Amino acid sequence: MKILVAVKRVVDYNVKVRVKSDNSGVDIANVKMSMNPFDEIAVEEAIRLKEAGVATEVVVVTAGVTQCQETLRTALAIGADRAILVETEVELQPLAVAKILKALADKEEAQILLLGKQAIDDDSNQTGQMLASLLDIPQATYASKVVVADGSATVTREVDGGLETIALALPAVITTDLRLNEPRYVTLPNIMKAKKKPIEIITPESLGVDIAPRLKTIKVEEPPKRSAGVIVADVAALIDKLKNEAKVI
Repeated sequence: MKILVAVKRVVDYNVKVRVKSDNSGVDIANVKMSMNPFDEIAVEEAIRLKEAGVATEVVVVTAGVTQCQETLRTALAIGADRAILVETEVELQPLAVAKILKALADKEEAQILLLGKQAIDDDSNQTGQMLASLLDIPQATYASKVVVADGSATVTREVDGGLETIALALPAVITTDLRLNEPRYVTLPNIMKAKKKPIEIITPESLGVDIAPRLKTIKVEEPPKRSAGVIVADVAALIDKLKNEAKVI
């Protein structure tokens, strides 16, 4: 069984994001970049499935600029077998990414497609669902537990009302939530081994995929600064402010 894992290069979650002076987007110049945390969980889960004897090969894929190879090397150091970079300078939107992944899924004939539930930069939470629709296969989003056996997957997913467990026939798309696992620490020996693992570089055109943007960003702004809180003398003053100033009651 082959598992295809999609990863994305994003601004590191520890970095304070800054908006460009012209409000055209986020400034990523000289900013630390890393693998999207939800995608790192997806890679870890794929490796665990391989270690359990469920999968025979783990292939990681990303789409973007040349520097995305660093993200792929991290996934290879975690334990993936090989990597694919779909190189492009175009800013990819969720539908374009889903189309790229569909083309690769058809080419690789993967049985499980693992993705993070969302990326921490745009928070779209769309690619996994779009991919399942394009492939016309089952999907399980927000997975907190995955069990694969006898050609099917049992996935426990987090929903508003608690937990839901569903069974999927393979092939299927699974998107990972935070509580699925804790990614392992990447050791120096594995980082060195990752340098010898293959990264295939292709283009969207070679896959026959149209990645033209469908959406246009008009303006990016920082959220307004919160005003300082006030201390009220008693409950009556609090109720008065909630009623007459905040107008929430």
